[in-house]
Amino acid sequence: MLYYLSEYESLFGPLRLFRYLSFRCAGGLITALVIGFIISPFIIQKLRLFKMQQAFRDAKEVGKLADLHAGKHTTPTMGGWIIFIAVTLSTLLWARPTMLVAVSLVVYLGLTLIGFADDFLKVTKRNSKGLPGRLKLAGQALLTVIAVLMLYTNKGTRADLLELWVPFMSGPDPLWVMPVVIAGAFFFIVMAGSSNAINLTDGVDGLAIGCTVTAAMAFGIFAYCAGNVLISDYLLIGYVLGAGELAVICTAMVGAGLAFLWYNAHPAEVFMGDTGSLALGGLIGTIAFLVHQPFTLVIVGGVFVMEALSVIIQVGVFKRTGRRFFRMAPVHHHFELGGWAETKVVIRFWIISLVFALAGLATLKIR
Repeated sequence: MLYYLSEYESLFGPLRLFRYLSFRCAGGLITALVIGFIISPFIIQKLRLFKMQQAFRDAKEVGKLADLHAGKHTTPTMGGWIIFIAVTLSTLLWARPTMLVAVSLVVYLGLTLIGFADDFLKVTKRNSKGLPGRLKLAGQALLTVIAVLMLYTNKGTRADLLELWVPFMSGPDPLWVMPVVIAGAFFFIVMAGSSNAINLTDGVDGLAIGCTVTAAMAFGIFAYCAGNVLISDYLLIGYVLGAGELAVICTAMVGAGLAFLWYNAHPAEVFMGDTGSLALGGLIGTIAFLVHQPFTLVIVGGVFVMEALSVIIQVGVFKRTGRRFFRMAPVHHHFELGGWAETKVVIRFWIISLVFALAGLATLKIR
């Protein structure tokens, strides 16, 4: 919205700044940060008032883990609304309206509603089941269809939707131009996989949102590079018209994430819940797909991959042998039960997340 102020630079010269993507990225970050700080106390208060607390946590956290997390059953959940409001308002203010921005926000809204339904059922029914998994996948599949239709029916985004680019491979052209059905299936895998992986990471105070901030910073850089003709040509990555505007969403995620972390740091005053984790994961996966970096997501989101793989390994080994491979999955609980303090687990995983993000960015020069 503010982008169009640049058209009046003849009346007031400094208005031309709104044309520059770097300026609007900075504005998006600061705006989301400020909005997050302003609305957080109000939303946390309302969540407490309506008793939106995960009282069921103690039931599934047995033994030593229940002792380590004692007292968290009174902490309100659904704090993902704080991040959603801050990111969305900041994006609408600072990003230039494009189809890529519209698709990202539609997916983000849809996943936020799915996550909210899951949290609401958990809280009201006082159990950890929430929304059945098949309904979550059905909702994610519906969002995939909507997103693919939006992209495919738009002349400016149709070609980019179908292109597949792979890291480490040099060349000015995509590896494969996919049929639209294959592109849709691939979009679903990336979006849903990222969504569920971050959801699994959200288990201790500050862990998921801290790792999300580093991933968002990395994909902000990817989006900026993909949306710049000269930079994308130099780096031999796919140029995507309008992709730079996705960098505004990424910086808004960073600002909103930092504001939320202020209240989510140990001891947490609020949890993001599935309202936040499912939606943020899906949003990052969507942006990764749109800027032709879906495979790099595995590197940048290395912590999320570790968490998801630990659950898969734990279930697989237990079904096969009857024994547990980890003390508990996801893997952050394994280290908690191994004697690491919760804050130590979180900070060390943040460090690992930052290393993964830098490694992902390094792929830009490895061609």
